[in-house]
Amino acid sequence: MTQRKAVVALVGRPNVGKSTLFNRLVGARTAIVEDLPGTTRDRIYGEAEWSGVSFVVIDTGGLEAQKTAEYRATRAGVVPLARDSARYVTEITNQARIAVDEADVIVLVVDGKDGLTAADEDLAEFLQQTTKPVFVAVNKAESEQRQLDATEFWALGIGEPIAISAFHGIGVGDLLDVIAAELSDSLVGDEREEDVVAVALVGRPNVGKSSLLNTLIGHERAIVSEIAGTTRDPIDTEIIYHGQRVSLIDTAGIRRRGRVEPGIEKYSVLRSMRSIDRADVALLLVDGVEGVTAQDAHIAGHVLEAYKSVVVLVNKWDIVEKNTQTMVEYTRKVRADLQFLDYVPVLFISALTKQRVQKVLPTALTVAAERRHRIPTAELNGVIQDAYHRSPPATKQRRPLRIYFATQASVEPPTFILFVNDPELAHFSYLRYLDNQLRRHYPFVGTPIRIRLRARS
Repeated sequence: MTQRKAVVALVGRPNVGKSTLFNRLVGARTAIVEDLPGTTRDRIYGEAEWSGVSFVVIDTGGLEAQKTAEYRATRAGVVPLARDSARYVTEITNQARIAVDEADVIVLVVDGKDGLTAADEDLAEFLQQTTKPVFVAVNKAESEQRQLDATEFWALGIGEPIAISAFHGIGVGDLLDVIAAELSDSLVGDEREEDVVAVALVGRPNVGKSSLLNTLIGHERAIVSEIAGTTRDPIDTEIIYHGQRVSLIDTAGIRRRGRVEPGIEKYSVLRSMRSIDRADVALLLVDGVEGVTAQDAHIAGHVLEAYKSVVVLVNKWDIVEKNTQTMVEYTRKVRADLQFLDYVPVLFISALTKQRVQKVLPTALTVAAERRHRIPTAELNGVIQDAYHRSPPATKQRRPLRIYFATQASVEPPTFILFVNDPELAHFSYLRYLDNQLRRHYPFVGTPIRIRLRARS
């Protein structure tokens, strides 16, 4: 039996510093921090620990009750929502409500600089309906005067306000003390497998990643919109599929480097790349209508450079004009354009109509299992020596390459060490030949393999 980590949700109106506090708690720049209300739209998860208590922190978009929009419209000098986030107020609210439902402890973050607002009162009224513990963190209370002024938030009726400065770290320890004290007796035992397969959904903006995620888990987990670039923050959702723990990572759409806007989207792209790095399997979504683009190839290249396993998903297949040969021809083109060999599965799906979506997770788990496959040393040497004798390498510098022994050094990805007389004698094309020969006997479906040469001392 393992212990489920408790969940702490940070909620509050836009631009009060939730993302800055989130970064302070988890100790990494995970949330997008920008001086614009509405920057964080989806829930983001991170892990934190204090006084021996580990917990998960959820950063949310601004949670707004009905009167908040009216309040903001009438309040003089208010900063408008980020220009592309105003239309998402309802969705942000729904996401934060879900986060509150998932949480064991809720932290209402308010702005000590602005003072008590009608929006804060609306949020407090909403949170009073829950039976879960709620703490009030008065942020931006750097000065002694603001710390004294924080007492006005007693009026919210939730409890004693805790004055903090997430940016400077002031008072954050006091907030963590009360959170840890509350959670110390509420940790839950959970019987689940220890291994988790991390599956990242990657691709250009607006290819259907969030829609596929929602279809896979059966309910809305990410904001879905037809406007490209809706998902900025990588989202991890853990599910149990036939007894196997699977962590689904939805990432922001990755644009070409020259088209990445500075600021918010830049951080989003960087996190998407890091999401690929921490995944076992990447589900690379391609728009079936538009076909493979240069950006798709760029993303595929990053996945392969990171030695991650891959499943190519051609989405929106329901609206592609096709005949009996379309799928075969499309597969051939995908492999050619993305420079994938036959080891990468290609599925034709529709996240909207759920066409073939039931094959996605089984394929991803098959690929993950291949990623962990280990070849017995005797069998490995038999395959390598047979390949060597059937097609010896070309002589270089009047010296032939000799392979003495092979061993599999590791898995995830499968990595093979060949002990040779001189690594400089091996041409990359011969290593590709050995790769293909290995796959003839052990397919390693969807999984890149590494062959490294080492001089025998």
